[in-house]
Amino acid sequence: MNLKIFFAAGILAAALCVGSDGAAAAPAVETIIQVSAKNFMFAPASVTVKAGTTVTWVNLDDEPHTVFSDAGLFRSSALDTQERFSFKFDKAGTYHYLCTIHPRMVGTVVVE
Repeated sequence: MNLKIFFAAGILAAALCVGSDGAAAAPAVETIIQVSAKNFMFAPASVTVKAGTTVTWVNLDDEPHTVFSDAGLFRSSALDTQERFSFKFDKAGTYHYLCTIHPRMVGTVVVE
């Protein structure tokens, strides 16, 4: 690699990490919470998160499961073993969901 190109790339990377006031800008970090579908239950059954958090559901059972908001806000397809579904919660509120294949599987996301 040409040293000049490497050095220029380093200056560009450093410039991208500095805010308009000259202070170092913190990189944006997205919070992700994982909920498992295991033994025909969502675990944890209830999570409390801050607005802007992404919740990811992962199916750890050998049977398919869905993640369906009772308010129609989000809906996954049938998730096979190890498949995932994610949704970012931007607004405060209480969100209830269930597995449409196994309706006794229920959960809640509380967004502050």
